[in-house]
Amino acid sequence: MLFEGLELVSALATLAACLVSVTLLLAVSQQLWQLRWAATRDKSCKLPIPKGSMGFPLIGETGHWLLQVFSKIFSHEALESYLPKIQLVIQDTLRAWSSQPEAINVYQEAQRLTFRMAVRVLLGFSIPEEDLGHLFEVYQQFVENVFSLPVDLPFSGYRRGIQARQILQKGLEKAIREKLQCTQGKDYSDALDILIESSKEHGKEMTMQELKDGTLELIFAAYATTASASTSLIMQLLKHPAVLEKLREELRAQGLLHGGGCPCEGTLRLDTLSSLRYLDCVIKEVMRLFTPISGGYRTVLQTFELDGFQIPKGWSVMYSIRDTHDTAPVFKDVNVFDPDRFSQARSEDKDGRFHYLPFGGGVRTCLGKHLAKLFLKVLAVELASTSRFELATRTFPRITLVPVLHPVDGLSVKFFGLDSNQNEILPETEAMLSATV
Repeated sequence: MLFEGLELVSALATLAACLVSVTLLLAVSQQLWQLRWAATRDKSCKLPIPKGSMGFPLIGETGHWLLQVFSKIFSHEALESYLPKIQLVIQDTLRAWSSQPEAINVYQEAQRLTFRMAVRVLLGFSIPEEDLGHLFEVYQQFVENVFSLPVDLPFSGYRRGIQARQILQKGLEKAIREKLQCTQGKDYSDALDILIESSKEHGKEMTMQELKDGTLELIFAAYATTASASTSLIMQLLKHPAVLEKLREELRAQGLLHGGGCPCEGTLRLDTLSSLRYLDCVIKEVMRLFTPISGGYRTVLQTFELDGFQIPKGWSVMYSIRDTHDTAPVFKDVNVFDPDRFSQARSEDKDGRFHYLPFGGGVRTCLGKHLAKLFLKVLAVELASTSRFELATRTFPRITLVPVLHPVDGLSVKFFGLDSNQNEILPETEAMLSATV
């Protein structure tokens, strides 16, 4: 008994010594990390560096943040050519939603919609629907593991992400080769066409690996944030029926709802959408109040002052889009969904340069912002024209901000199709219409 007691005491002492050693190591390493950042201060500037923690070595404040929370492709001409295709994809999708007997998870279906839009419209791939569905599932697995720790171990998120990326690139390579072999019958130049032609103009032939990387980047850029904004748009139209009705009134006034019917394919043009002032206000307010991402990162090119502190050259800083929108003095009643704040009479966003920046700002602003707004406008027009929809749960879901803003457990909504006189289409009729598409 005496020896067993001594062994227990010895084991406890060893454990305690290990814990103390690890704690001291962490404390010393964090202090060295702090000194490392303190040494980067600009000696020519007398201002102090900001107070606060720089986090732990290598990972910095990443953990704390997680807990807290090309140009031709998007030119006017390119967007004009995408528009009919985008409208067709959205019309097909809404028709499918309204033909479902049960409510749908809007966020999941919005992800599927934006993925389909990127593949069909931006890239011009003619992938069979069954293969497209499989590719979407693989892509979801890839996206879910993008932010995994870079530890390549079996069953780790990083390994699953790498495997998903390999499957994706194999499928994309097949689609690219088929696209390059079939050049007849195209009625517009998609983003991949423009990317290839632009490279040729600069005397460079893109390799297959570059093409695969470029297509994957385009899909990624058009996927998560647009799905997030689409879901927020539908949620706000559900919450504010007066906004939806006012939007319908504008469509009628502009002749887009002839006798109550929906705008036909090809009737929407960029100038038509630009003339819809209230529609623009609605999209702007959705992006103000429900910005898909929290912010962006930049490298300080020149030491500058912020609230009496110096931000040294070479530091990496994060600007917060959501905090900017929440605290900007130009916006009145910031928590209220009020599209009219962007009307010509009020123009709250015009009082200053950097109070409204859902797509970032400066030379590094989001290249795809015009495509994203175009997609959201067409979606809003089609929703107001062809669908009646209602919340399928008693209350609206909570919102989470990670990795992009979206409803927890999605948004359950029942869709009903409308005929040319804004009357609800019976399920059997809707099924017949869907079968003919």
